[in-house]
Amino acid sequence: MITVSNVSLQFGGQMLFKDVDLLFTAGNCYGVIGANGAGKSTFLKILNGELEPTTGSVTIPKDLRMSVLRQDHFAFDEYTVQDTVIMGNKRLYDIMKEKDALYAKEDFSEEDGNRASELEAEFAELNGWEAESDASKLVQGLGLDESIMYSEMSSLSGNEKVKVLLAQALFGNPDIILMDEPTNHLDIDAVAWLEDFLAEYFGTVIVVSHDRHFLNNVCTHTVDIDYGKIKMYVGNYEFWYESSQLIQRMIKQQNKKNEEKIKELQTFIQRFSANKSKSKQATSRRKLLDKLTVEEMPASSRRYPFIGFDMEREPGKDILQVSGISKTIDGVKVLNDVSFTIGREDKVAFLGDSEIAITTLFRIITGEIEPDEGSFKWGSTITTSYFPKDSDHFFEGCEMSILDWIRQYSNDVTETYLRGFLGRMLFSGDDIFKPVNVLSGGEKVRCMFSRMMLFNSNALILDQPTNHLDLESITAVNNGLRDFKGVVLFTSHDHEIVQTVANRIIEIKDKGCWDKLGTYEEYVEWRRTQTSGTFTL
Repeated sequence: MITVSNVSLQFGGQMLFKDVDLLFTAGNCYGVIGANGAGKSTFLKILNGELEPTTGSVTIPKDLRMSVLRQDHFAFDEYTVQDTVIMGNKRLYDIMKEKDALYAKEDFSEEDGNRASELEAEFAELNGWEAESDASKLVQGLGLDESIMYSEMSSLSGNEKVKVLLAQALFGNPDIILMDEPTNHLDIDAVAWLEDFLAEYFGTVIVVSHDRHFLNNVCTHTVDIDYGKIKMYVGNYEFWYESSQLIQRMIKQQNKKNEEKIKELQTFIQRFSANKSKSKQATSRRKLLDKLTVEEMPASSRRYPFIGFDMEREPGKDILQVSGISKTIDGVKVLNDVSFTIGREDKVAFLGDSEIAITTLFRIITGEIEPDEGSFKWGSTITTSYFPKDSDHFFEGCEMSILDWIRQYSNDVTETYLRGFLGRMLFSGDDIFKPVNVLSGGEKVRCMFSRMMLFNSNALILDQPTNHLDLESITAVNNGLRDFKGVVLFTSHDHEIVQTVANRIIEIKDKGCWDKLGTYEEYVEWRRTQTSGTFTL
């Protein structure tokens, strides 16, 4: 249990949030959401004691152990994987090291024996005899091989370190787990394993995530940071989002009678409460929605950018033919005899263990680099627009304002038109005069989408388009790609976008590719019949 009482936080004279009163209880998973800069990660730091609030307090019973997902991937480089995971229970790790030091002494005294006896008793109480096997199970559950347990952390790749640090946070059955973006860089099998782990976990989980699918599967409550306040609602992200949108629509329809509004909300609550088949939560958790009242429904000040793509012309019969493409990057063959044909109704999600391979393929078919072998050919009616994974070269050293930057790509260069266009992308007022070389990651992404929308292409190529975006912008991207009538070739870590946009999946393999029509979840089921391997969104 965590009790948050009258907590406020002020930064540089600005109040981030104030008068926060919340209670987090065991057996529930709380998803913390809010726009970029709202204070989600900062709130977690207050909960774990890393940051002192301006006012108020956070109370946690002393007998409860809290575990926090660490973000510093280099903090444990001098330790083995096994030691790093077991450090998730710091007291147990300290006991193990003190015991080892005592037993290694040549002049082992009676006093040392008494101390060793005390340590052995506490060691057993903390399930120390199962520590190594428990650590190994966590690491394997997240998709790593047991053979790495005695490897130094410094020898691991970035993605492997992420998984080990997640195993550390989950180790030893902590009473409270705090996690900031736990699904970043996890493959789909690891995310599914984590969802199952949390569904069966009976402590308190508080998680910040931009992964809507993950939030929907694991969260019993949504903690929303908005209007400078932090409020808690029963239900997962999807329920919060739909109810929030409903509230906003009803606020705009002031002519309706209050009784009609209440009836519609109650009907909505009943419908959603009965439809929890997608959730992996226990039956007892599902009953929480039945207690929800109209007064507890959320309203939000969120602003959603408009992302929509129009085509200047319809694509013809021939779209794209890729034949036997191979490419070596820095001595590693990342593409090996890749071939496929794209049809005019295709929206293709590209998957694979290697993000470099997919990025390389996209750079080849957009003409940025040449393949070592093979060829590709676009149809004569096709116009393309490319969203690169790294767009920094569009902004570095450029002192143009957002207004002047976007003017380069527009047929209508009048300020009136461009102001209106940028306003839909949440650049308003004096924001449009901000130099593009000082923009945040999310602002740069919105600029790149603005650029793409002005091209009116009939084929879109997007490499990780949701990086740096908040949930509102991710939702806008999802809707824009889903509604687009042309061809889409993309790769994304966002499960929901892949599932709702793609009607075909191509997975890049060590040689060639696997290619199957259908949704992402249909592909996952099919793939399980082919191999037990893992792959990355």
